Amino acid sequence: MASHAKPPRRGPLVLAASAMVAVAAGIGLTVATRDDEQPAEQSAAGASTPSAVAGSPTPLPSSSLGGATSLPSPSPSRPPAKPSSAPARPVGGTLAGKALYVDRSGPASRQVQDFQNAGRGADAQLIRKIADRPTATWFADSSTGYTSRARKLVTSAAGAGKLPVLTMYNIPHRDCSGHSAGGASGADAYRSYVTSMANALKGHKAVVILEPDAVAQAVQGCLDEGRKAERFMLLREAIDTLGRNPGVSVYLDAGNPTWITDTGKLADALRQAGVERSNGFSLNVANFETTTKNVAYGTQLSRKLDGAHFVVDTSRNGNGPAARGPNGNEHWCNPVGRKLGEAPTTNTGNALVDAYLWIKRPGESDGACGNGAPPAGQWWADYALSLAR
Repeated sequence: MASHAKPPRRGPLVLAASAMVAVAAGIGLTVATRDDEQPAEQSAAGASTPSAVAGSPTPLPSSSLGGATSLPSPSPSRPPAKPSSAPARPVGGTLAGKALYVDRSGPASRQVQDFQNAGRGADAQLIRKIADRPTATWFADSSTGYTSRARKLVTSAAGAGKLPVLTMYNIPHRDCSGHSAGGASGADAYRSYVTSMANALKGHKAVVILEPDAVAQAVQGCLDEGRKAERFMLLREAIDTLGRNPGVSVYLDAGNPTWITDTGKLADALRQAGVERSNGFSLNVANFETTTKNVAYGTQLSRKLDGAHFVVDTSRNGNGPAARGPNGNEHWCNPVGRKLGEAPTTNTGNALVDAYLWIKRPGESDGACGNGAPPAGQWWADYALSLAR
């Protein structure tokens, strides 16, 4: 993928002569000084930076004590040119500069209204930190109306001139019997789901996060060899089917930095799943690892995938991960003390990182793992408030 190129540097500064008279021992001497500089260059980030001086002034001829030697009188100096008012160029990966779409149909928007109706204005303002941000819309089953919902989403986003983010999460044997177990009933059902989603997106632009955890769980070993091979085949087919829509960018999920630490092994699995036919991979979906750690890990993984680009889920990593506990899920299943992370943006400042996204919707449960948490994917207002405070 093409990386963001810096704007070409402008030409050298023009040196104009202006008169400065020095009097020494009664002898007049005229000296050339810089008077008219070219305007400062606009950097890629939009800040003004001075251009480098191409050379130094030519030395003046020596003067004898017997008389004065002077340069011809200079032409009148020009006023300095005004800096360019052109807007700053976006900096980041292949999505840089694209505005992300806010889906107002999500549970956070409804919670804002409920809190306002109940006279809880302060809590409504906290939830606005989630409701007013672009978050991914999940398509986690083939229930009636899912294609209409997808079509409505991308059509509304197109009308607003924004880019929607969708998460497809319906692979057979999903989550290996974990809190989010389920998925399509088989390979043919999954193919039908993917084809229907691709048809719903046809003619529109969108970002698709493809099957969180699917590859990492296969590497981890929760599938037998037959199901593992089928999963990789279905992911390859899904990438190809979705990729026939030129406006759709597909990112195959790759887990998070603390899950599969052997990036060579993970890269091999991603290749088997067709990552080279996609737009790249996604990291940290529904997890809490810091952005810095994800970028370092993603960069290392990218090197083993011929420079593949990636996106990072920053929705809940503002306070980093929680400590691991005796049950094994305390650090990822609704951990206490977590905070909202960096706001979604396509201007990441890193040519490999196409976007920071809120893929997991903050406030939706990771699973019924204690403390009154509802099942995975259900809205939990108390947890949303804790993230937003």
